[in-house]
Amino acid sequence: MNIHRELIQIFSENIREIMKKMEIEEENLQEIRMRVGKPFLILFDGDEYFVTQEGELTKKKEDGYIITKEEMMETISYVTHYSLYAYEDEMRQGFLTIEGGHRIGIAGKMVMEGNKVKSIKYISFLNIRLTHEKKGCANCLLPYIIDHGRICHTLLVSPPRGGKTTILRDLVRQLSNGTKFLQGVTVGVVDERSEIGGSYLGVPQNDLGIRTDVLDCCPKAEGMMMLIRSMSPQVIAVDEIGDYEDSRAIEAVMNCGCKVIATVHGSSIEDIQKKPLLQQMVTQRVFERYVILGKKPGKIKEIFDERGTRLYQEETSLC
Repeated sequence: MNIHRELIQIFSENIREIMKKMEIEEENLQEIRMRVGKPFLILFDGDEYFVTQEGELTKKKEDGYIITKEEMMETISYVTHYSLYAYEDEMRQGFLTIEGGHRIGIAGKMVMEGNKVKSIKYISFLNIRLTHEKKGCANCLLPYIIDHGRICHTLLVSPPRGGKTTILRDLVRQLSNGTKFLQGVTVGVVDERSEIGGSYLGVPQNDLGIRTDVLDCCPKAEGMMMLIRSMSPQVIAVDEIGDYEDSRAIEAVMNCGCKVIATVHGSSIEDIQKKPLLQQMVTQRVFERYVILGKKPGKIKEIFDERGTRLYQEETSLC
């Protein structure tokens, strides 16, 4: 397995050796999970596998290599460059972003200060989510979200691990650089969890285009208004809207004449209409395009306009 240097160097020595033996394509490796006292596990090509001492993939949990406390501590030391304190602000959000744009989710004992998380200690769980750029994966969407040279307010609806962030990332890149349908526009990205740009030390590791500005690790609602005030975007992109503050900020952005492209968890129009916040958005026709993704990553299931008219229905791979 050809693992990029910036990824393999974060693991303990034992885990590095195991990963070197794994005969899989890195481009299909989605997650690496480490839990103290539990089997080493990966998400590969949409399916879960345990990893043996010999680097083989198996469905038998009893054959999986057991992660030790020492290996977890060694890995955390490499991730934080031997300084947990230096990464305290990021860790309060429950994740870190490393070189290459890969995101590391962290769990353990939470240290509270009032009703807010102060820090995390006794880290016993890691979820390394690999960032994957699939340039061109949004090609087939562009004709549906650009109407007579005008970008439509668009909501991407997808089950977990359905590829919505990957598609959003490519939409941002193409709208920023320009396409045969549209000249390049200024795009503002509020990347609350560092998943769209995968920023490391403030610099996006993923290609978001030449006219894109990014607010990394910033709450969506606050970030949208900051971009409107300071960066004059023509399009704002956000991942996983979920509360009424997000809704109010989206409405304010639209009232400023800025287009919005967002994502949300769901599996159908009927599914999102069951959620009070999204039901209100659908009823008020806030978004002009609803793109429903299938269960398999990178599959378009349906596309609707603001009136609920189906514009597209076919389970097909994105270009």
